[in-house]
Amino acid sequence: CTVKYSGYLGNWNNLFCSYGHNKYPKLMKLGRDITLWGLELGLLSMARGEAARFVFAPQYAYGQRGCPPCIPPDTTVLFEVEVLDFIDSEECDVFFELSDEQQDMFPLEKVLKVAATEREFGNYFFHKQNFRVAKQRYKRALSILGRSCSSEAEQKQINASKVPLLLNLSLTYLKLERPQRALKYGKAALEMDQGNAKALFRCGQACLCMKEYSKSQDFLTRAQRIQPFNRDINNELKKLARYYEEYMEMQKEMCCRMFEPLDS
Repeated sequence: CTVKYSGYLGNWNNLFCSYGHNKYPKLMKLGRDITLWGLELGLLSMARGEAARFVFAPQYAYGQRGCPPCIPPDTTVLFEVEVLDFIDSEECDVFFELSDEQQDMFPLEKVLKVAATEREFGNYFFHKQNFRVAKQRYKRALSILGRSCSSEAEQKQINASKVPLLLNLSLTYLKLERPQRALKYGKAALEMDQGNAKALFRCGQACLCMKEYSKSQDFLTRAQRIQPFNRDINNELKKLARYYEEYMEMQKEMCCRMFEPLDS
């Protein structure tokens, strides 16, 4: 979870700890990063976006010993807490403790849930603009879905989970300014879903970044045929037209310079 909290002593004006009030609070794990029993119980009772005030008796806080020098023995404390976001990773924790053989035997429904959770982690880091960690999480989710399938129905379920991951990776590589990798993952999504407008759009973006204008136009016009009123697709086509015009002007100018001595 990502949280903001402040802890107070005595008359509730004596601040002794504060966390998460910066722009990007760190993602913390209950039981590892947050070990205060009362705070952990309180967070488990809260919803995303909720703010609460908790009064913790000593047995739920710092106990008979306290925490010298800041917190005396047998002290009741007050915490003001806000839950910014959280991800339920219990299924993931269980899965990654298993051996490879046990993971292969894990029920497909739970495997899909683990992959979805890893994607959630990837989305969290993507929105924090930590694209490298987001990429690792998306790839980890893809590797989880790399198991062999016993039926065509299972394969369809796995592919349905893979496509958004491939699209996430394509966009992440665009953010990392690696359009060739973005194109690779966009094409992989298209192999599983040929009519996916977002996959065509990502491929078009990647080709535009690589100045492969005709390929970019092909992908983007195919996407536009599927979603003719999509603002992002239409804006990208306008951008392509502008870049191509500038490119042709540069080519024209270059040719003029090349042949100028011959004319003279």
